[in-house]
Amino acid sequence: MNTERERGVISAFVGIAKSLTEGYDIVELYTELTTDCVRLLDIASAGLLLADGLGVLHLMAASSERAHDIETFQLQRHEGPCLDCFRGGAPVLVDDLAAAEQRWPQFVPAALSAGFTSVHALPMRLQDTVLGALGLFSTETGRLTDDDLHLGQALAATASLALVAERSSADKDALNAQLHTALQSRVVLEQAKGLIAQSGSLDMEQAFDVLRRYARDHNEKLSHVAAQTVERTLPAGVILDHARRKGIAGLTE
Repeated sequence: MNTERERGVISAFVGIAKSLTEGYDIVELYTELTTDCVRLLDIASAGLLLADGLGVLHLMAASSERAHDIETFQLQRHEGPCLDCFRGGAPVLVDDLAAAEQRWPQFVPAALSAGFTSVHALPMRLQDTVLGALGLFSTETGRLTDDDLHLGQALAATASLALVAERSSADKDALNAQLHTALQSRVVLEQAKGLIAQSGSLDMEQAFDVLRRYARDHNEKLSHVAAQTVERTLPAGVILDHARRKGIAGLTE
């Protein structure tokens, strides 16, 4: 591992550890984790799927709207490497998506159309429970190195631990409560992104950046800002004005 990458890995895990010990927003933590995957691994995008108490997968975080869309497509069509990874509880490594069309006849054309040519899906586990899957999407064919796969699995394990970090045990009721809270936070965030996008004539990725910047600059949890936006207690105009003052998301005074 070269020195620059080693520093990046250390920085990622130090950031995660700091979040877990000082209090954290699960949606923000998972979004950072998918961003870390792109920064540290040889991939273009990453997405994280999380199962609810009934075993139904939901999109929890994505490093880009492209990853968001292809993960959502998997869920809608009930097929794809991330779903197979979750169902089997083992990695699903696809070096060349074009060669896997017979296995996933709907997912593969959609992924190729989005520019992805290989996918590696890694399970999120907590003891014997499979919680979800971390999808690593690349625009080049070929395998990830063993080092990248090990690091990706370590990041997936960290995502699993984050769900129960504030609990003294991993009992089923506690885990289901954490899952419910996390998934609800993600739903509210998507609603808030839609409101900001509509109000500011932005795309969804820009809207997310605006919300995230407002939360960080005001030292608030992303899920709280999203909830206030949806409830209209924090007007979209206030958030957009802040973005304009900061000169982000293509907004100007």
